[in-house]
Amino acid sequence: MKISKIETLCLSRIHERENQWMTHTIKALKADCAIVVIHTDEGLHGIGEASAYGGPAQIREMTSLLAPLLLGKDPSDPFIIPHPNGRTRQHDTAVAGIDTALWDIRGKIQNKSVCSLLSKKPLNRVRLYASSGCKYDWREQPTQLIEEAVNYMNEGFTAYKFRMGTEWSWDGVTVDRLLELVKELAKTVNGRMELMMEGNLRLTEDQALAIGKGLDRIGGFSWFEEPIPTENVDGYARLCASIDTPISGGESLTTVEQFLPHLRKKGYDIVQPDAGLCGISETFKIAELAYNNYGVDTCPHSWHNGLMAMANAHVVAALPNPRVLELCQIQGPLQWDIIKDKPVIKDGWLELPAGPGLGVDIADNLEERFPYIEGDYSIIVER
Repeated sequence: MKISKIETLCLSRIHERENQWMTHTIKALKADCAIVVIHTDEGLHGIGEASAYGGPAQIREMTSLLAPLLLGKDPSDPFIIPHPNGRTRQHDTAVAGIDTALWDIRGKIQNKSVCSLLSKKPLNRVRLYASSGCKYDWREQPTQLIEEAVNYMNEGFTAYKFRMGTEWSWDGVTVDRLLELVKELAKTVNGRMELMMEGNLRLTEDQALAIGKGLDRIGGFSWFEEPIPTENVDGYARLCASIDTPISGGESLTTVEQFLPHLRKKGYDIVQPDAGLCGISETFKIAELAYNNYGVDTCPHSWHNGLMAMANAHVVAALPNPRVLELCQIQGPLQWDIIKDKPVIKDGWLELPAGPGLGVDIADNLEERFPYIEGDYSIIVER
């Protein structure tokens, strides 16, 4: 069996005004998606979603540049897999899509699920956490955050991650004001949901320390995610040593080598690689290294669409200490309409399909239904 063709589907869907979302100064106007499809001369094909953070058009261009290295090769040969380099997002996301599509083909060749290729005893379902907190505005209805959490709890989710709202300087928001809202949120869910806070790299180390201590007092938090810039490794180490709430991070890192400084200095309590950004192969290598050498768990970052969620779900199902998987809540219909038969999600759990590979296939006529719209998915807002 040989690889005969590689293509990239670039897709978009404009958000309705009421479904546009905003955090910090970023306002999202559309949802994007990039899907790499690898065809073989025997009729099998594999699919993999590349994180749209790389830019779908740029991912397609990079995939075309990488394609000659793969055409005519045996898709089951592990040595043909391109490696993320940690230098450009366009390259690494294209690699991620290719890598995931190759895993999908290998599973189909062996009639095994991807998680069964990764582990002898994988889970058949993974617990999800609702990931949002992107619609509350400090100027208008900050308590929308609490209403949203209650809605997800009523849907059966047992965990919820939220962001820190719109730009604080616009409305004089302080650490104390944030913690007041968080305390009200925790009181409302009353232990019925795990909570996670996403920092989006927005904070100074002093702010992060104050918030982390506040989360310790409030309790019920599974982690505090990426509070300060990623490159401040020593700052992360100090936070981990000073705060009881676990500190997580690494969603933008794409290689084992990039994670090592944080792991060696005990700068992450939880690592968060993403199969959509660095591929299933590298994500699993990072997870194995973190757990076996440093006792650190992996809870993958998984933003954007359902095909990426499936890739990360197979990773979580195969982990030595599987915990939870992120499920983006603000992508709109594009998220699951790209898949022919949506997997079962019930009471906050995703059931892995019984079929080989990723267990799902892409829907028909995607480029006609979701024609790609050039440009960034978001704009920068000023007030």
